[in-house]
Order: sequence, then structure tokens, then C-alpha cells
Amino acid sequence: MASLAQSTDSLSSPHWEWQYLELMRRIWRQGDERIDRTGVGTRSVFGAELRFDLSDGRMPLLTTKRVYWKTASREMLWFLTGDTNIRALCAQNVQIWTDWPLDRYRRETGDPISREDFSARIVEDERFAERWGDLGPVYGKQWVDWPTYEPVGDGSFRAGPGINQVAQVVRSLRENPGSRRHIIEGWNVAELDGMALPPCHKTYQFHVAGSRLNGLLYQRSCDVALGLPFNLWGAALLVRMLAQQSGLEPGELVWMGGDVHLYLNHAALVEEQLSRTPSGDPRMEILRLPESIFAYRIEDFQVSGYEPQTHIPAPVAV
Repeated sequence: MASLAQSTDSLSSPHWEWQYLELMRRIWRQGDERIDRTGVGTRSVFGAELRFDLSDGRMPLLTTKRVYWKTASREMLWFLTGDTNIRALCAQNVQIWTDWPLDRYRRETGDPISREDFSARIVEDERFAERWGDLGPVYGKQWVDWPTYEPVGDGSFRAGPGINQVAQVVRSLRENPGSRRHIIEGWNVAELDGMALPPCHKTYQFHVAGSRLNGLLYQRSCDVALGLPFNLWGAALLVRMLAQQSGLEPGELVWMGGDVHLYLNHAALVEEQLSRTPSGDPRMEILRLPESIFAYRIEDFQVSGYEPQTHIPAPVAV
């Protein structure tokens, strides 16, 4: 593999993607090998940081393999709706979340239905989708409808109005940019057991410096090969949308990981990707200013300068 010094852009500064590849290399060569929840096994390190400049339309879009940024964007837009059923995703042929309800359906019914047929039935049959497509109170539910409870006269509690954390952050960025409380949190301890998968990218924090909006994502658990490329794009996209809605310019994205790992059955992907050299400088433009953070559409995002190397397939651990 080419050395860090050998791979440079036209300004003779290291390509940002080397951060990602060096993290992948460190995990694969030095990580602690362990059995995980899925039973597949991982190599893991604890604690990692990556930083990306988002100015001038720059985006952390990997070039050493193709990343389907439209799929990642559709997932982020779905989070912002607060929806927790995969039906809307499947209707767009976004299968990021299909494996979890599919696994539950197969276990509980004994039906060896294919993923393709399961997804098609989710889209076609509303009652089937209601029964088998719901993920529980995952990301979007916590982001835009965090539950509250109110006391009643007999000492019990009833459900109160949900809290829209995203709307609160937009308002606080506009009205109190110096606040240290621009946070979107997904880790609702009381509801973890009801989620198909507890939030991995759990905490987002934002920081205004002059006219620039910086974002930080803390990820408690990170599948570096398959998940992280999508997580980086999604976090950067969220920063850009929030910046536009707040009248700010995108600044820096800081990513921090807790248990940062590679699955043992991703060896072929890891070795292939580590043999490649980053190139290019993908940029993204938002083509209009929607009336709110919740009104963006996939057509609003235009990527240029993206010429990735070929996709590297690998299995998802459920």
C-alpha cells in the first residue's frame, strides 16, 4: 500500500480519507479479537477520533470504494420524519434496516422468505408492515418525539407531549448560538429494550464558531467497514442542513467512536480496501432552502466530483 506521504492532493496535503484507512488498518492489525452480540466475532479498539473539513461543499464520502450516498441520505431524511417502520424505506429500495425485522419474522414464523420478497410484501401489504416492519422507538422517534410523562392525581403518570430535539436545536442555533446544549440524543435508557437495535450513533452535538457550524458525533459502537461510511455521510449531511437552516456555514465534523470494530468475516473487504489509494474531492450542493429542517427531499442534494473505486460487498452482522 502507498505510504501516507506518497498519496497527496494537488496542495501536497494528505487526503482526508487516509484517516479512515489508518483506523481500519490499526483495528485489523492491533485490535482485540472478541466474541460479540452477533456471534460473528470482531477485532476492536476502544476510542477513536476522525476530523473532516466541510467547507466549500466538501463531504466525507469515501473514494476507495463506492458509498451509496443517496441511500444514506434517504435514511437520514427518514430519521427526521420520526417514522420507525421500514415500509417507507423499502418503498425507496433502501434496505439498511430490513435485516432486523426479517430476522425476527423468520425466527417467529419459520418462513424462510427471501429478503427481496419480505421487502416487497412490506411495501404491498400495510397490515403485514404494521405487524412485522416496526423497529420500535429507534433513532427518529427519540429525535423528534422523545417521550415525556405527566403525574395524575392518583400518583400514576400518563404520556405527555413528545419533545422534538431537532426543532429545539434549530431554534437554539438561531437564538442562542453560544449555547453548549445544542444536542440531539438517541440513548433513551427507558426504551432501549423496545428497539430493534439500540442507537449506535447516539449523540450529536453542535458548536457555533463565528459564522461556522461544527458538528460532533459520538458513536458508542461502530462497524467501520459497513456502517461508518454511512454514518460519516449522514452526520455531515445533518450538519449541512442545520447550518443552512440557521444561516451558518458548515465548519468541521468531528467523529468519535467508543467500541470501534471490524467483523472477522470482513477480511476480504478490509484487505482489498487497504490496498487502494484515495483520490478525488467529492462536493455536495444543497439546491434549495426548504422552509424547515423537516422539508428536505433527496432531490435537494447534488454531488459532484465523485469517482469512487468499485463497490466491495460484505455481509451484514445482525
